[in-house]
Amino acid sequence: MPEHVRDTGVVAVADGPAGAPLLASRLCPAPLPEPLVLRPRLLRALDEGTAGPVTLVRAPAGWGKTTLLASWFRAADEAGAHRGRVGEGPVTAAAEGARDDGPAGAAPGDFGAAAGAPARPDRPRAAWVSVEAGDDGNRLWSYLAAALRAATAPADDAPYPPVPDRPPRPDQLEVLAAALAARERPVLLVLDDLHRITDPAALTGLEFLLRHAEQRLRLVVGARAGMPLAVHRLRLAGELTEIGPDELAFTGDEVADLLTAHAVALPAAGVRRLRERTGGWPAALRFAALALRDQPDPARWVEQFGGDQPDVAGYLREEVLAGLDPDARDVLRRSAVADAVCAGLADALTGRTDAGQTLAGLAGDGGLLRRDDSRPPWYRCPELLTDLLHAELGRLPADELRDLHLRAADWYADNGRPADGLRHALAGGDHGRAAALFVSRWPELIPYDRDTPAGRAPAPPPPEAVRRDPELGLACAAERARAGDITAATGHLRGAVEAARTLPAPRRDRFRRLVTALELTLARLAGAPEAVRAAAARLLATRPAPPAPSSSHSSAVPPPVAGGVARHPAQPESTAEGLLAVPVSGEPRGAAAEDADVRAVAGTALGLTDLADGDLPGAALAFARSLSAAREAGRPRTELVCASRAAVLHAVRGELRAAETLARDALAMPPCHGWSCREDCAHAYLALALVALHRDQPEEAEANLALAGPAAGEPVVGAVVALCRAYLLRDAGDLPEGHRVLAGARERLTDRPRAGELAHWLLAVEADLRAARGDLAAARDLLADPVRDTATPPPPPAAAPSSAAAPPLAVALARVELRAGDPRAAGYALPDWESPEAAGWPLPVRLDAAVLDAVLAGRAGDDRRAGRLLERALDLAGPEGFRRPFTRAEPGVRDLLAAHLDAGTAHWPTVSDLVRGADAPPERAPAERGAAALDEPLTERELTILRYLQSILSNVEIAAELSLSVNTVKTHVRNIYRKLDATRRREAVRRARDLHLI
Repeated sequence: MPEHVRDTGVVAVADGPAGAPLLASRLCPAPLPEPLVLRPRLLRALDEGTAGPVTLVRAPAGWGKTTLLASWFRAADEAGAHRGRVGEGPVTAAAEGARDDGPAGAAPGDFGAAAGAPARPDRPRAAWVSVEAGDDGNRLWSYLAAALRAATAPADDAPYPPVPDRPPRPDQLEVLAAALAARERPVLLVLDDLHRITDPAALTGLEFLLRHAEQRLRLVVGARAGMPLAVHRLRLAGELTEIGPDELAFTGDEVADLLTAHAVALPAAGVRRLRERTGGWPAALRFAALALRDQPDPARWVEQFGGDQPDVAGYLREEVLAGLDPDARDVLRRSAVADAVCAGLADALTGRTDAGQTLAGLAGDGGLLRRDDSRPPWYRCPELLTDLLHAELGRLPADELRDLHLRAADWYADNGRPADGLRHALAGGDHGRAAALFVSRWPELIPYDRDTPAGRAPAPPPPEAVRRDPELGLACAAERARAGDITAATGHLRGAVEAARTLPAPRRDRFRRLVTALELTLARLAGAPEAVRAAAARLLATRPAPPAPSSSHSSAVPPPVAGGVARHPAQPESTAEGLLAVPVSGEPRGAAAEDADVRAVAGTALGLTDLADGDLPGAALAFARSLSAAREAGRPRTELVCASRAAVLHAVRGELRAAETLARDALAMPPCHGWSCREDCAHAYLALALVALHRDQPEEAEANLALAGPAAGEPVVGAVVALCRAYLLRDAGDLPEGHRVLAGARERLTDRPRAGELAHWLLAVEADLRAARGDLAAARDLLADPVRDTATPPPPPAAAPSSAAAPPLAVALARVELRAGDPRAAGYALPDWESPEAAGWPLPVRLDAAVLDAVLAGRAGDDRRAGRLLERALDLAGPEGFRRPFTRAEPGVRDLLAAHLDAGTAHWPTVSDLVRGADAPPERAPAERGAAALDEPLTERELTILRYLQSILSNVEIAAELSLSVNTVKTHVRNIYRKLDATRRREAVRRARDLHLI
């Protein structure tokens, strides 16, 4: 301990400003809370971050910033000489369990440099400063000086580095920077709660040292939003490591560890629910863990846990809301009437014109609000803070709260969000507006997302209001159906029908259509496919024009019947039948528009039903027709549902361009913004993941697949997600996990008899994974009995012609036989991918068959046929941009492609690119591998000319392409021949391909 540190609780600084004492408690971390849950992933992130100049841990109050930094700092102190340096995992090693103690006499932050331990010259020494409210430049630098002196204390009696006690002058800064830069060991300075410094000038000297101390000073900063450090410059320069709320949030395993440390037993489902309710917020989790100790029924208590709990509410008020200015707090409170807000909605709710700027400030780096990626951005509060703000809204005068709901209703109705507008109109008690909104926008009010949360039901309208306006009852039914409350929706629907007995004929006709649309909705929510098809038929029968013979759907749609339709137990009886069965007449919106609405809604429901059953061709046809009808009617919400599902089906078929266009159009639609329509957006992301997969863009495929989670709830779409993930796992070498994913997806399809095509595809990929693991016998067994675990018809015997088997299974069997070293059996198993019937196969299956056929021809020595087959495969792959069938195919494809370049091809740029990508191990780039094999590597210009040597261009033409002289090209060609030890052009090209240079 340096001489100026005394045990009186203060540090006396002889040369400090006016000899002011400094608190020792601010120069070391506070005691850690007990029990403490160590989080190795975050300790490791701090380790790695301190290899750079600045590591920033930034989040709102209660996110565990100080606890993380203190545990990391103390672990670093205890690491001793037997740990690696910061940046190489010393703290992580300590977190995993101390293996030995540090050397005796080691000073705080020594990192094992004292008491006989050999000091590594690049191991930093650490210092800690806690910033307090009211610190100005003078006070901050007093503590910085004490911390830096402790961290830079010399081993002998030499003087301390020249660290001033107050904001240094430029000449002092230069001397100090030079002294730090001359040190063998960096100095690691931890500054906690740096947001409490409000004057940016106080940190000017520190930023100067960061720039000029040659990275011998490294900062680890803990702060909330609004920190004066030049974060944007550091981020742009690549000198900043950031740890924010997303990283600080507790994972499910960490929540379980915290509860275990508090001696709380909670079922796994309760742990997941607690993680969802808190969003992983450490402060709330600790409050919950303390409260759960005394709960007789912990699982039930977790279900009721929210931001209105006294401890949580008090913390949020004192630590989160109290620090906001009144205007920002007012914007937050008024915006809480909506689930999420954008600038326009916030302006409408607050009557301000700058609410968007306030929201952006609250959502700044490490800020209070979460922001999505749409333009304009949408914002939302953490769930627990939302609970508290809702409680504050409940204390507003009734007229003021009603006004907020009506403002929200107006804005939503005018901005393409009628479902939210309906909910707020009902909550605000404007029943006339709610009924009018439902009548005019009913196709947009049909619920499609199954993850729509069940919100608190608005107060039901008075019975006399429903009797005056039965459409109001339908509006209430639609709102409850959207919330997933089928029972309440059915009750509202029956009440509305009872009130409609005296309606005049034209209004009765419209009312009948609306009732039937709601019946269709409730049938779909109840999971009753036959009831859905019957209700869709009744809805189509209400079209203004006499319905033409049904051709809008591949499934047989039963004609309208009067009362005898088979129903699911949860599906209400057709309340419109009989009571409202009168001829349809004039329509207020126009017959053409109403007809398009009916076709869009009925077709979408039928498409969703076919998709859930596994009938992919039927679903594709239904979505294509209903998408056209939705666009004709101008219904963006229905269009989004159809476009997102159609994109997935196009991608499954291998129609990548159409899939990509539909998916990107869907994600650009307004209903996708602001965390709404999550299931629809997830389907669009799944389509993009499949497109990237087939184009061999694994990183993009992974990123999009991570956003496709909400779409995986249905078994059929979940199987598509599993296919995409299994391919990526196979590429990454994780074959066991890929097998587990596929087996789980196949099991979920056992009760989907119409999902045979998809089940066969899952089976084929699973067999391919088994073969890749060397288990050829198991792969054959899997393909020999595809009835197992599926409800598909049995395949023909193994001796039957392969064309009778399902194409994915036949291709998979051929691949297995080829891996087994039996190309004759592989050729017999391979289906005829050039037959007229093959035109209806999914394009990925057909391309796999074509490439495999070319490989078999090449192995048989028939190079001419192999080239013809490869060219035909390239013809099929080119328009959609397929790469995967070539780059991830059987060994030997690269040689076929290279030979195909020499023989001539209409796809020369594509094949040249594929040659570089096929069979290339990921650990080194092709040029790097080739350069390593050459005594004298090729220059960049020589590599460019080498690629042109693959073509039929002459030296003169190559010179023209590159704007070089012919003599220059000839000189480069001679150098290429010399370096590749070649004498002719073709020999040089073959040598370069062997070295993976091209």
